[in-house]
Amino acid sequence: MSVKTGDTVLVIAGKDKGKTGRVERLVTAKNRIVISGVNIITKHIKPRPNSRASGRIQVESPIHMSNVMLICNKCSKAVKAKVSTLENKSRVRLCPKCNEVIDDDK
Repeated sequence: MSVKTGDTVLVIAGKDKGKTGRVERLVTAKNRIVISGVNIITKHIKPRPNSRASGRIQVESPIHMSNVMLICNKCSKAVKAKVSTLENKSRVRLCPKCNEVIDDDK
């Protein structure tokens, strides 16, 4: 997967096209991601005894990975990240537009 938890992404397809958000979690088995503030759905909840009341809540639903593009931290453009290997054998993501390392933890 070219997107990791905590990355900022741009939605390029679907009802939320053009919105940006932060990746909250990955659903790797289905190639889907949950983005904060994107793809909001309303769920109807039944009451449970001694637990919660009934009602409607809004939650973020996962969207497919192919519908988002990574936003570079340096140049703030939507990019398809390249993967490169450094001298110390670690793999990092690179921005093809500004040639900067996207991974903050490296």
